[in-house]
Amino acid sequence: MSDRNTVQKKRVFSGVQPSGDLHIGNYLGAIKRWAAQQDDKESYFCIVDMHAITVPQDVEVLRRLTRDVAALYIAAGIDPQLSTIFIQSHVSAHAESTWILNCVTPVGWLERMTQYKVKAAAQESVSMGLLDYPVLQASDILLYDANEVPVGEDQKQHVELTRDIAGRFNRIYGETFVLPEAVLPESGARIRALNDPTRKMSKSEAMVRGHAVRLVDEPDEIHYVLRRAVTDTGREIRFSDQPEKAGVNNLLEIYELLTGQGRPEIEAHFSGKGYAALKDDVAEVVIEALRPIRERYRVLISDTSELDAILAAGAEKARSIAEPKIEEMKRRVGFLPA
Repeated sequence: MSDRNTVQKKRVFSGVQPSGDLHIGNYLGAIKRWAAQQDDKESYFCIVDMHAITVPQDVEVLRRLTRDVAALYIAAGIDPQLSTIFIQSHVSAHAESTWILNCVTPVGWLERMTQYKVKAAAQESVSMGLLDYPVLQASDILLYDANEVPVGEDQKQHVELTRDIAGRFNRIYGETFVLPEAVLPESGARIRALNDPTRKMSKSEAMVRGHAVRLVDEPDEIHYVLRRAVTDTGREIRFSDQPEKAGVNNLLEIYELLTGQGRPEIEAHFSGKGYAALKDDVAEVVIEALRPIRERYRVLISDTSELDAILAAGAEKARSIAEPKIEEMKRRVGFLPA
């Protein structure tokens, strides 16, 4: 049978730091959509523990969160049979390729990065790792010849830098890397903080009670958090772009994304009802949506043998892609073969 008409799947790379707790914003804004696209794309999901240590970490907490993130990705629908899930530090090519890319990356490019400037301003002493973070991120992406990198608006600059680094390497040493494209969240997928709907829901603040619904929260906690969600002094329950209606709109978008109902149908459902009814109904659909995720997570984390086997297989698959690429990089820069 001819494969002339076979369409090559686009390769997707996504990295998530094991810092903070995954919440419903992560699920609705990214994980749920990625899970739905697994048949159509060749996906690599990396828990980037090497990135995490650019700022101080509690050793045991880092280990726990690394497993937690992996378990929640799987519980939320990332299928190890369809996607590759692995831990960054388990694939040594990430660190090795970063050194080579360091040597073609001007320091000025790194010093202009917005996230570096913000984080550096908040610290008395800045580690080399914090400055070099974007080069490691470029390595993550370029090792896998990723076509697409799903990111938030705040990470778009990092993908642009990755393209600059790849382009410079290609000009100096010959065509080696695919130039990746940043894929931004779809409209309506940016879930806002429940305690301040003017801000994005944050993984690093998910432990602040009231800020977010975490994927592992029990039903009573979900009810507690949503009943205290910030709304406004009005009564009308409608989708709106008006800043003063951001809280109500945020709750309606959560309801929309979880139920799949159309906006006219949702607005008709809540017609004549108050904010208390809105919050209770949103809580119920959130509880039901997260129930299977929470149950699967508990199984994976109670006995980590299955999870560890999945991560070991993922690292082996990742190495099968990354190691030939790092060998090509070494050859192109003039290193002798081992």
